[in-house]
Amino acid sequence: MEDGRKITRMKELVRLLNDASRAYYAENREIMSNLEYDKLYDELQTLESETGTVLAKSPTMQVGYEAVDRLPKERHEKPMLSLDKTKDREVLRAFIGKQKTLISWKLDGLTVVLTYNGGELQKAVTRGNGTIGEVITPNARVFENIPLKIAYKGELVLRGEAVISYPDFEKINEAFGADSQYKNPRNLCSGSVRQLDSRITAKRHVRLYAFSLVKADGVDFHNSRMEQFRFLEQQGFEVVEHVVTYADSLDDTMAYFEKKIRHFEIPSDGLVALYDDIAYGDSLGTTAKFPRNAYAFKWKDEEAVTHLLDIEWSPSRTGLINPVAVFEPVQLEGTTVSRASVHNVSIMRELRLGIGDEIKVYKANMIIPQIAENLTKSGNVRIPEICPVCGGKTRIHDSQGVQTLYCENPECTAKKIKSFTQFVSRDAMNIDGLSEMTLEKFIGRGFIHSFADLFRLKEHRADIVDMEGFGKKSCDNLLLSIENARKTTLPRLLFALGIPNIGVANAKMISQAFDGDIALVRHAAKDQLTSVEGVGEVMADAFIRWFAEPENSSVLDDLLTEIEVEVPEKRSEESAGQARFSGKTFVITGDVIHYKNRRELKEEIEGLGGKVAGSVSSKTSYLINNDSLSASTKNRTAQKLGIPIITEDQYLELRDQKG
Repeated sequence: MEDGRKITRMKELVRLLNDASRAYYAENREIMSNLEYDKLYDELQTLESETGTVLAKSPTMQVGYEAVDRLPKERHEKPMLSLDKTKDREVLRAFIGKQKTLISWKLDGLTVVLTYNGGELQKAVTRGNGTIGEVITPNARVFENIPLKIAYKGELVLRGEAVISYPDFEKINEAFGADSQYKNPRNLCSGSVRQLDSRITAKRHVRLYAFSLVKADGVDFHNSRMEQFRFLEQQGFEVVEHVVTYADSLDDTMAYFEKKIRHFEIPSDGLVALYDDIAYGDSLGTTAKFPRNAYAFKWKDEEAVTHLLDIEWSPSRTGLINPVAVFEPVQLEGTTVSRASVHNVSIMRELRLGIGDEIKVYKANMIIPQIAENLTKSGNVRIPEICPVCGGKTRIHDSQGVQTLYCENPECTAKKIKSFTQFVSRDAMNIDGLSEMTLEKFIGRGFIHSFADLFRLKEHRADIVDMEGFGKKSCDNLLLSIENARKTTLPRLLFALGIPNIGVANAKMISQAFDGDIALVRHAAKDQLTSVEGVGEVMADAFIRWFAEPENSSVLDDLLTEIEVEVPEKRSEESAGQARFSGKTFVITGDVIHYKNRRELKEEIEGLGGKVAGSVSSKTSYLINNDSLSASTKNRTAQKLGIPIITEDQYLELRDQKG
């Protein structure tokens, strides 16, 4: 490749890598795998070496992310460099040489610098771009395991990795809607650590593991990093797990960590080697980007050779049809893998995939199955001309050289994934285990065409058990949740159906007006609907049109053969009048402290006869916001309308008043 083309390629790599870094570090999302990033990064390094040129903003010369403007910024006393890295054990052994070395986890979270003075936590700052970070002191104070006061009274500065464990990640992620879930623990941790409200951080179970002591004047560490770690432990810090090793004992040390990573609950993408001899390590100095006293080892992605059995085409809500490789099952990272996304037509054609081909597969980040290489390259897979779900015509779209396959049918069932997602949500039919991704898989396999089909998934139990991410237990849990959802209420059903403009609150009001009877609701007249508080003419017209549509009516009839809509007992006027919040309308915003979530508080208010709206209006009685001084839109609207803004504690006082 001539130098001109090399420079052009370098510019493209700098843009791609910086986009990926910004997305990963500053925006808490991931647009390429670690394997892909490392591959492009290595290519850029090679081109820089060959041309003798390093472009402005090259990621080989920069560290970390640029701090966003939400939080105060502060310059670090000492620049925070990244570590040079390798996937080759022999490179690591050569680095160790004759030195006593500490091998520790390379945790995958967010680096934070803590400063203590007079024995108290004074300041916490994120790594940022290595020079300037974000001040997150209030959030650090609610980390689960850091001491707020320590015995050492001098100035102490340390660096640690803030992390969220895999079990906590899964629990926390369940509370988010399908559109708001985080992709991995690292992104969740980054978003949690950099919150403006530390009460949110406190609920995220963030832990910090110290990995470097920067400053502790007057303490004799006997020229040993190990002694520094012991000192930090004596002060009450959890230190990253570390093992003393030499070049000749490296294999045993690596075997220990490789065995433990299989069941390690804290995200880790490798190991760190650090010279124990402080003076020797410091004497080596640094490069522009890396210190010379430490080296990072990244796990080599475990690969296996297998044979391609099929390419399944999986449609999504956007109409995009993704190719999914199905291959002979192999063991990777301790689990059996038989499927991997190919992402798009361009990648499939680049790999020249064909049925029967011998392929190499791996797990990106030890989690996501991917195809690394096609060893046979027969290229005999045909691009489908019709959608596997609806039978509509397909078309290949080409955007900036990337080819993707789309279904052209606007009525394709797969495009209605949002309606299925709402149908199974907690406020609707409340079916656990049906994430948006799982629904897409079921639709792609032809298990689901209508709402009623969700209640017939037990017919596909054998296939579901064999699907990636499932097993006997998770499948049985899903089917049990579906069975439990067969008995429901009219408010849940109305919201689940996705009728235009009908939210949870409207569904409850309409249901109350029609005594919870679906037969009465589906034949409601316009004047009956507009007499319901909160229902105007536009909403009433849309409601009537939805039930008048023959296809919708057919879908509902089919669904009613699978579910039972319980009709509530009528409350007497006397008991209804005794409800604590009868005639009161509340709006809830911000984080809650005394309740699991806002939904729990909402249900309590409704149980006491009150109503909960989504926005502040002249009909609002109270706005509940623990941050009553915030400049949020709801606070400003309430202040303008003279609506009382009360904290959660004030609400509890109001609830518990006598008389």
